[in-house]
Amino acid sequence: MKTPLKILILGVNGFIGSTLTDKIMETKDWTVIGLDRDDDNLDKSLGNERFHFTKGDVFEKENWIEEQVKACDIVLPLVAIANPAIYVSDPLRVFKLDFESNLEVVRLCVKYKKRLIFPSTSEVYGMCDDDAFDEETSNLVLGPINKERWIYSCSKQMLDRVIYAYGQKEGLNYTLFRPFNWIGPRLDRLNETPGASARSLTLFLSNILHHGEIKLINGGNQRRCFTDIDEGIDGIMRIIENKDNKANGRIFNLGNPKNDYSIKDMVTILLSKIKNYPQYAHLASTTKITIVDGQKYFGAGYQDPGFRVPAIHNAKEHLDWEPHSTLDDILTKTLDHYLMDKKVKATV
Repeated sequence: MKTPLKILILGVNGFIGSTLTDKIMETKDWTVIGLDRDDDNLDKSLGNERFHFTKGDVFEKENWIEEQVKACDIVLPLVAIANPAIYVSDPLRVFKLDFESNLEVVRLCVKYKKRLIFPSTSEVYGMCDDDAFDEETSNLVLGPINKERWIYSCSKQMLDRVIYAYGQKEGLNYTLFRPFNWIGPRLDRLNETPGASARSLTLFLSNILHHGEIKLINGGNQRRCFTDIDEGIDGIMRIIENKDNKANGRIFNLGNPKNDYSIKDMVTILLSKIKNYPQYAHLASTTKITIVDGQKYFGAGYQDPGFRVPAIHNAKEHLDWEPHSTLDDILTKTLDHYLMDKKVKATV
C-alpha cells in the first residue's frame, strides 16, 4: 500500500492554491503543507487534519521552506505577481518574486531530489503568431526591452528553461503547466480601488459594482481562451497523480481553445448575465464603457498580444484531460460566488 503523498504548496491562499487544496482535502488522502500571507480563501480546508497552514512571506521563510521541501514528496511554487499594471510600474519587484524566489525553490528540489510541478504561463508565448500555441514547437516571442510588460513572461520563460536544463542535466523530476486565462470563484478580491484587480474579469466586475464604468484597453479586441478553474485544477490533479509517469518531464497547456472570445465580447456577456441577479440588474444598464489607450492606461512599457489559443493535444494524450465548460457556464458560477454567496455590496 502506497504512503499518501505530502505536497508543499507555496501561495496556498491564492486562486489556484486554495482551489487545489480544497479539491485535495475533499477527494484524496494526501497531506498539504501550505504557506501564504493570508488564509481568507481557505475556510473549507483549515480545519482538516491533513492541511497544515503557516502564515508568512516566502522571503521571510527561507529556512522553513527548505525544511518543508526536504520533508515533502511534491513541491508546487505558486507564488507570483500576475498583474500587468505591476509589470510596468514595478518590474524589479516582479523579477525578485517571480524569478529569484522561485529559482531558489527549484534549486532545493534539485538538491533534495523532489518532484517539482511548476506553474508556467500562457504569457511565455508572447506575440507568437501560430494559430494555436504548441508546447514543443511554438516560438516564444517577446517585445523590446523598453516594454516592461514582458518581464513577467520573460521571468517565467527563463524558469521554464532552467527547470528543463536541470531535468536534462541533473535528473530533476518536473512537470510544467501553462494556465490559459483560468476564471471562476475566488479569482480576486472585488476591490473598490480602480485598477486594483489582477485579472480582467474581476476588474470589470469590481468596476461595475463600485465605479459604474468599464475601461476597455485598446477597444477590448484582444482575444483570450477562458478556462474553468475547476477543470484547470482537474488537470493539476492528474499531473500530481501522474499515471504511468506520463507527466514526467513534460509541459502542458491547460486551456480551453473553444472559449476563444474577445475581451469586449466577454464584457457584453458579463453585463447581460448580471441582469439575472435582481439586486444588481440595474448596474448592467447604467455601466458606462470607455475605450482607453493601453499605454496611457498602464504606461509606456505596456504591450499586449492579440490572441492566445492553446494546443491541448499533449494534455489529451498524456493526461486524458479536456475542458468542456462554456464561457456562459463559467461566468454563471463566478457571478453566483460573488453576488449570491459572498453578496458583495455595490457602491454605485
